[in-house]
Amino acid sequence: QAQLVESGGGSVQPGGSLRLSCAASGSIGRVYRMYWYRQAPEKERELVASIGSAGSTIYADSVKGRFTISRDNAKNTVYLQMNSVQPEDTAVYYCKADIYPTVGRYGEYWGQGTQVTVSS
Repeated sequence: QAQLVESGGGSVQPGGSLRLSCAASGSIGRVYRMYWYRQAPEKERELVASIGSAGSTIYADSVKGRFTISRDNAKNTVYLQMNSVQPEDTAVYYCKADIYPTVGRYGEYWGQGTQVTVSS
């Protein structure tokens, strides 16, 4: 079965940078759009950014100019480069991918989430 594994989370000071990675593995056929979501304590999960298979990107207004989403199709990996982070960026970050696997059915696949904490 297809699965997503995230890495790169941790603690960082305000103004610092962090890069999150999410790699799809398993019975991967075709990976279409990939996404980064985040969920802060007592808040709804929100879409941070997404990137299509050909590279088209969409960003939430709150992260425009600070975060950059990218992907490496050869590695089935999506990245989120987080610059100038602020305490408001503290959240659990989740990746998602639209996948047509070699075994199974087309659908949305989620990572387990990785904690990002921005504090002094």
